[in-house]
Amino acid sequence: MTLRVTEGEQRGWAVVRVSGDMDLVTSPVLRRRMHSAVADGRRDVVLDLSGVLFCDSSGVGVLIGGRRLIRSCQGRLRVILPAQGGADGSHVNRVLGALGVRRLFDVYPDVAAAVDDGSREIPA
Repeated sequence: MTLRVTEGEQRGWAVVRVSGDMDLVTSPVLRRRMHSAVADGRRDVVLDLSGVLFCDSSGVGVLIGGRRLIRSCQGRLRVILPAQGGADGSHVNRVLGALGVRRLFDVYPDVAAAVDDGSREIPA
């Protein structure tokens, strides 16, 4: 499956929606989009991963690199990892948890909660 990345804006946040598989072949698409958003002056980014069906280590690397990039610009990255796909939530949530990097991300259940500065993130 391919990776589809679309962009929008909500309440001053850049919203990047991702669907499909994040793997060695497709992950560079997301990396380029995140770099483009920062180059365009976007510092507050919501990364909606609710449509991601598969994520390997290269996809995780892009997520960590994107976090590092946005933080280096004094920006904020919020990630959507819905509680779907069984008791442990989405596939991406399980992968991040298994690798011990889930705690690095500010995770929200949906875009509405992520763009609301009064909302609380989902604890790791």
